[in-house]
Amino acid sequence: MNPDFSKYADGLVPVIIQDNTSHVILMLGFMNEEAYKQTKKEGKVTFYSRSKQRLWAKGETSGNFLLVKEILTDCDNDTLLIKAKPLGPVCHTGADTCFNEKNNGFSLEKLEQVIKDRKDNLGSASYTSSLFAKGINKIAQKVGEEAVELVIESKDNDEEKFLNEGADLLFHYLILLQAKGYRLNDIVNVLAQRHK
Repeated sequence: MNPDFSKYADGLVPVIIQDNTSHVILMLGFMNEEAYKQTKKEGKVTFYSRSKQRLWAKGETSGNFLLVKEILTDCDNDTLLIKAKPLGPVCHTGADTCFNEKNNGFSLEKLEQVIKDRKDNLGSASYTSSLFAKGINKIAQKVGEEAVELVIESKDNDEEKFLNEGADLLFHYLILLQAKGYRLNDIVNVLAQRHK
């Protein structure tokens, strides 16, 4: 991956910042080659500020850094897409994004992160932590119980109960995956291989 900074007279390439988890577009900035190298080296997004005429690490004054998760170039190597984890609001106005969109939507990736946090912090008083503390047998048993409850509810016409049992099963399955050292994306990859 070699962005072509020579395509533009000012040596700057546009950089789209996307939340790595929610996939919401957070902002647009510009990088020169030096900003790009610093971003890769430090793992925090650094732009070239056209107004300040210098390198500018996003969050250097607010603490709302953008932690780099992945950097991609477009097909012409003259635009970057950086998938990042924002450490707070991104816009200088205090909004989640520079496009005034909310970035607090629910996602399975966020739920997986909460589950991982509960696994890593067994001292917390959460239900999820208590399941991890009881071990794999209890977690697997709970998945079985929820599967049976979903099957029972599928035979009736109570939409709310059916959907709630489905949510319970998925939640406990995510716990089981985490206990075994996997994520939902590992299952998605298996399905993708089968789809070929």
